[in-house]
Amino acid sequence: MSTEARDPDARGSQGSGDSRDSRARAGLSSRATAGSAALVLGGIVSTQIGAGLAARLFHQAPPAAVTGLRLWAAAIVLLIVAARGVTAAVRGVARRRAWRDALVVLGFGLCLGAMNFVFYQAIARIPLGVAVTIEFLGPLAVAVAGSRRLLDLVWVGLAAAGVVLLTSGDTSQLNLAGIVFAALSAVGWAGYILFSVATGRRFTGANGLALAMIVAAVAVTPVAAVAASSAHRALSRPSVLLTGAGLGVLSSAIPYGLEMQALRRLPSRVFGIWMSVEPAVAALIGLALLGQHLSVAEWAAVGCVVAASIGAARAAPATSDAPASSGAPAVPAPPAD
Repeated sequence: MSTEARDPDARGSQGSGDSRDSRARAGLSSRATAGSAALVLGGIVSTQIGAGLAARLFHQAPPAAVTGLRLWAAAIVLLIVAARGVTAAVRGVARRRAWRDALVVLGFGLCLGAMNFVFYQAIARIPLGVAVTIEFLGPLAVAVAGSRRLLDLVWVGLAAAGVVLLTSGDTSQLNLAGIVFAALSAVGWAGYILFSVATGRRFTGANGLALAMIVAAVAVTPVAAVAASSAHRALSRPSVLLTGAGLGVLSSAIPYGLEMQALRRLPSRVFGIWMSVEPAVAALIGLALLGQHLSVAEWAAVGCVVAASIGAARAAPATSDAPASSGAPAVPAPPAD
């Protein structure tokens, strides 16, 4: 006769134990989810604070020069963090003559450099929240590209409504060049996502990103040097150089580390949903750091793009529900803002 049959209280005791275990697991899951949300939000806040500090630095140095400072700082930080892996990756590419892998990293780096350059040009002309809202159309386009679901047309329409709201206000205060630069940044972000996925398949950890960041820094150096020639006095100040170094840490090292930790714990769909609040966070950082007050229509536009991004992420295929690996995220945030 089994123990359960001999002791009628055993089943009840086991049932209560299972119930306690279920509650304990639920509590751990809730804490893990809250911790992952904090990681994602921390990465977003760090990225946008970096963008806000960069915009404040434009009063002392041209945006192109700040772009060079920020990219070289980020490249040095990532190279220090992943020095051994980067060395092994370069040797592996040379030994295997994997020139296609090298071309992918080269394309990734050029895309990264161009995206940083045009984004900084944008926030030098239009509010940070507006620039990030327009830029966010890039990953949204990648999310719905090739989809045959009618529901995705709703998210496209909602994002289009946001763009209309941004551009239908007082045109006397609309900086067309800033809007164009932000739109180019959106294209760059879409390219960043595609190159990031391709690089993540060929290189492990942060090795591909570190190599791409070096390429990006080298690519923008000529235009950054020309811009710096008109502000050499400002760029010789320790405070400006330290701020530039801080941009590399805030906009690359910290967000990348936090997002990689979050992606190890979260389905990529959930990660995409939480990343969708970035335009709203950018608008709040712009208000707090730069005193940029958005109109009601601009806030509504931010809301439209955020809602469209959340909808597109929720409607992602079920295959994206598996927790992401330590490779490149499915819809990563660029180390640019």
